Amino acid sequence: MPKFSLVATGGTFDIIHRGHITLLFNSFNIANKVIIGLTSDKFAQKKGKTLVNNYENRLKNLTTLISKEFPNSLFQISKLDNDFGPAVLEKEVQALVVSDETSSQGKILNELRLEKKIPPVEIIVVPMVLAKDGIRVSTTRVKNSEIDAEGNLLSIDP
Repeated sequence: MPKFSLVATGGTFDIIHRGHITLLFNSFNIANKVIIGLTSDKFAQKKGKTLVNNYENRLKNLTTLISKEFPNSLFQISKLDNDFGPAVLEKEVQALVVSDETSSQGKILNELRLEKKIPPVEIIVVPMVLAKDGIRVSTTRVKNSEIDAEGNLLSIDP
């Protein structure tokens, strides 16, 4: 029996890697339903990200991954044009699932919810997934061909 009815998580999910899968696994493992905020192209660019995939492709890739890896899971994907999306206003959301990298967002979210007279959410921090070299798995490292999506090191020698 899951601990929560509804949790929220989010990300850009540009090139899906093991860290994303771990975040989603933890989210689905503790909740009956997960709201996933997917960063809009405009918001990603505003945050200084150079995208490989546009929003439509990222949405399709994320939906395909969830259907394959987490069949029969209830989820909703919402476009994020700011840091929080629906988690701020949905009083039914009971927890925010974040990575170490984004854990500070939880405190800010709860302050916003308090201003709106909505109960605070529990913050669930999922540790970063490390690549074989002990450095975190990230989309940037995959894009730079340092590692693959599983965190395996890619040889720089021909």
